[in-house]
Amino acid sequence: MMAHVEHCDLLVLGSGAAGLCAAVTAAKRGLNVIVVEKESVLGGSTAWSGGWMWVPCTRHARADGNMETLDVPETYLQHELGPQFDEPRIKALLQAGPEMVEFLENETDVSFVSGTWICDIHGNTPGAGTGARSIVAAPFDGRKLGKLWSLLRPPMRETTLHGLGIQAGPDLKSFLNATRSFKALTHVIKRLTRHAVDLALYKRSSLLVNGNALIARLMLSAQKAGVRFLVSSPAKQLLIENGAVCGATVHSKTGEALIKTRAGVVLATGGFPHDIKRRKALFPHTPSGKEHWTVAAPGTSGDGLSLAETAGAELNTSVASPAAWCPVSLVPFRDGTIGHYPHIIERAKPGIIAVKANGKRFVNEADGYYDYVTGLFNALEENEAPISWLICSRSFQRRWGLGYAKPAPFPLRPYIQNGYITEAGTIRELATKCGISPEGLEQTINTYNSFARKGLDPEFGRGSTPFNRSGGDPSCTPNPCIASIDKGPFLALRIVPGSFGTFSGVRTDQHARALNSTNSPIPGLWVAGSDQASVMGGYYPSGGINLGPAMTFGYIAGKDAIARLNSADTVLQHQCDEKEEA
Repeated sequence: MMAHVEHCDLLVLGSGAAGLCAAVTAAKRGLNVIVVEKESVLGGSTAWSGGWMWVPCTRHARADGNMETLDVPETYLQHELGPQFDEPRIKALLQAGPEMVEFLENETDVSFVSGTWICDIHGNTPGAGTGARSIVAAPFDGRKLGKLWSLLRPPMRETTLHGLGIQAGPDLKSFLNATRSFKALTHVIKRLTRHAVDLALYKRSSLLVNGNALIARLMLSAQKAGVRFLVSSPAKQLLIENGAVCGATVHSKTGEALIKTRAGVVLATGGFPHDIKRRKALFPHTPSGKEHWTVAAPGTSGDGLSLAETAGAELNTSVASPAAWCPVSLVPFRDGTIGHYPHIIERAKPGIIAVKANGKRFVNEADGYYDYVTGLFNALEENEAPISWLICSRSFQRRWGLGYAKPAPFPLRPYIQNGYITEAGTIRELATKCGISPEGLEQTINTYNSFARKGLDPEFGRGSTPFNRSGGDPSCTPNPCIASIDKGPFLALRIVPGSFGTFSGVRTDQHARALNSTNSPIPGLWVAGSDQASVMGGYYPSGGINLGPAMTFGYIAGKDAIARLNSADTVLQHQCDEKEEA
């Protein structure tokens, strides 16, 4: 059977934030765009994410009273990234970010709200921000998508409340304080009531938040701009003519299709967190490639990187870290599957610590999730498994939750019975049950408690930065991140290394163009999102440094595709004019 041939101006491979932003940018300027997704739903890992984007100096920052100029976050990145600081790409990121936000809010259905309370992670670094550098998509009514709603990837099971997404900030605060505040309880009742009605009518929540809201807004914007979606259609090969990428071969339910383009192809397939072979080659402490538990979407298996390599693109594997690490616990669901829960919230709350098998702490638990895993890796002895445990009291869990086990009034007992959480009456008994050194854990708890009663953590400085304190409990004084762990029963939760995505990827320039071995751009090939080598050089200086650059370089790729097409049309017109004159 002969392959079906289709034509468009720009082909986008992948339907996460980066791909959709590139598609919307190009389509709103008149390009005929096709988005190809190998999975049966749209949204990639973005649809499962918290949705926060690090984009300094936006209109939202100014509205919050933050009038800083771009040189301040640039200073922060210079100090954080060190030798990995890529000045042309960083400047492009910082300059195009606010422009991207204004374009989307002015011309599409995408709108954002500000994270005024979100601080950069390393507050002692020069240029660190104390708020207003982060944005997230405003909540969205999924019913507005119409038939397209069925193509939106549902939010991640592990991070929802029976399918109900909860947004960081006032929404989450209300859920955590529902038993302590009538106002918070009223908010929660309204949310749960609407969710119950949604489940009855639609079998999913219609009020979308976080990354799900971002994808929904981009999908609607793309649809209105005339973008075509092809799902269940993996791209198998790039089409290359005279050294330029001009389309791709795509396999769909109806057969093989050759999609030929005028401008080229954007690769935004989500990196390689599920590529066992690449993980084995690049990830530390993964001898077979399977000793890693990512929270990325299952289709993110390195397709974009493989396609780019066939076009002569170079990969950058020399970044500081190959992945965006996060601590993960393994959730045994009733259906027999194992969930991967990313630990973001509870680590900064007062009354919890993390230890290795020797019972010793290894990190400031209130720092970023990336810092938790890198701290663990740095503390491992030779051939030691990268395992840690979160240790707290039962009262802590009832107040703040512990991993997938929600706080009161939700029951804790089922998670003890299925082995997700270990409980014991004493610290020594808890250590023995978990395979932790009893002497080591007892000594650690005693030392920690002696300082915690004074609000101090001389070993790791917990609570010493604005980021730490913003994640703590302001009612806990003098340090919102520290409280003693001295009243049982005690709980432990086993933690393994995971990731939100990958940092190693295709080497690109400031225009998101793929670069070859001579550092020259490959005509017609752009790369954005996790397929692109991290502009942060494999570091994690702030929350949202995955999605912020993904959206921004998607926008940059879309604009550059427009410029390439316009340039080609200008040359063609010039050639026609010369023929007429002759």
